[in-house]
Amino acid sequence: MSDTIAAIATGNVVSAIGIIRISGKIAITASDNFFRAASGIKLENAENKRMYYGEFRDLNNYLIDLCLCTVSKAPDSYTGEDTVEFHCHGSPVLLSEILSALFSMGIRQALPGEFSKRAFLNGRMDLTQAEAVIDLIEAETPVAAQNAAGQLRGTVRKKILSVYDRLIDITAHFHAVIDYPDEDIDEFKIEKYIDMLQSMNNELQGMLETHDRGKILQTGIPTVIIGRPNTGKSSLLNALLGYERAIVTDIAGTTRDTIEEKIITGNVLLRLIDTAGLRKPGDSIEELGVEKTIAALNNAGLVILVLDGSEPLKSEDYIALRSIPPDIPKIAVVNKSDLPAALSSGDLCDLDINYCTISALSGEGLNVLDEKIQNLFPEFEKTTAHGASAGELLTNTRQAEAISRASDNIKSAIKALSGSLTPDAVLIDIESALAALGEVTGKTIREDIVSRIFERFCVGK
Repeated sequence: MSDTIAAIATGNVVSAIGIIRISGKIAITASDNFFRAASGIKLENAENKRMYYGEFRDLNNYLIDLCLCTVSKAPDSYTGEDTVEFHCHGSPVLLSEILSALFSMGIRQALPGEFSKRAFLNGRMDLTQAEAVIDLIEAETPVAAQNAAGQLRGTVRKKILSVYDRLIDITAHFHAVIDYPDEDIDEFKIEKYIDMLQSMNNELQGMLETHDRGKILQTGIPTVIIGRPNTGKSSLLNALLGYERAIVTDIAGTTRDTIEEKIITGNVLLRLIDTAGLRKPGDSIEELGVEKTIAALNNAGLVILVLDGSEPLKSEDYIALRSIPPDIPKIAVVNKSDLPAALSSGDLCDLDINYCTISALSGEGLNVLDEKIQNLFPEFEKTTAHGASAGELLTNTRQAEAISRASDNIKSAIKALSGSLTPDAVLIDIESALAALGEVTGKTIREDIVSRIFERFCVGK
């Protein structure tokens, strides 16, 4: 990290403001060659984190922009290094000119995630916080953003460190007894250590139990739209999206493949999957479409069964209903309320499924469908998050896998203690648990994994 890096931190698009970020040993001295503060102060003498107004001029003294500049001196900066930020007008051409000027001084283009990677390597944040940065940037719902912000604040880190520190205490005691058998050191109290390890394992298991909800929070609930042909499944998809994503015709069997798009309903992110109509296939292509529908159902988090309210129930409607796995939340949408009704409330009650009536053509009833979907997933209410504080839903699969290994190691240590094995045998399991937890925070993680993590980031962050 001996070199100095720079990048556009606001993206290469036209905007009101464009920010260029610079970090490294020569960030301040190099910037002093270009920035002329209106107050006359040099950046090397600037107050830490104070914003200055002035001109950015190239080495030929040509004016490039009137801008604001702030200096954050090491170690009190995002990266832990000297950093400079120029807040300019948001012209991509202008920002490119400023970058070119900086590059002429030996500064290089930052790689994706390199600013956050330096923050991690310089101890400004651990890996749970670094990964929360990209989760916050990519959050698609208010609840996902709230959870990522909580993790950025250190919610996961604090939980992991609490277990880690207690394991260190146990390890230290075990080593003391093993290495200094003649010293007056408190004897092991097996039951006490078993209780301590069980308590720690319970905490890790509590974190792991949030992972399924965390993944859904981050990626969305896979929501499969099913029904017999021509009930209006594709029309419903288009109505929910607000534009024509799927082809809609009067010809049954138009949809042959699954179509997937995302929408937000309240605080719930749905991955809508429009599927082929469920009926006896008329050809091999339609048969493949039906097979894909069944496969989508087996991985669904919500199923929307579309019925044609202008026609009586048919055998294919019952086939579609029976195809829904019993443990998956489901709701029936009685479509075509703009046409004369042929379904009675009694018919619908016999289906034993929660339903609402809509018109995908006019949009009537879509607000009721939104409410019913939100009621099915109260855990994604912004203020409650299923009783979890912001940041407590574990969204990261890498972290969950490492925590799971730590839990398994602790279980092995409990088994070893219960079996009266020697302390050195117990230590192997406890130290393995420590190594696994270290991977979560970055204490013991390999360099190639660190690089892979920060490759997810955008340039400039």
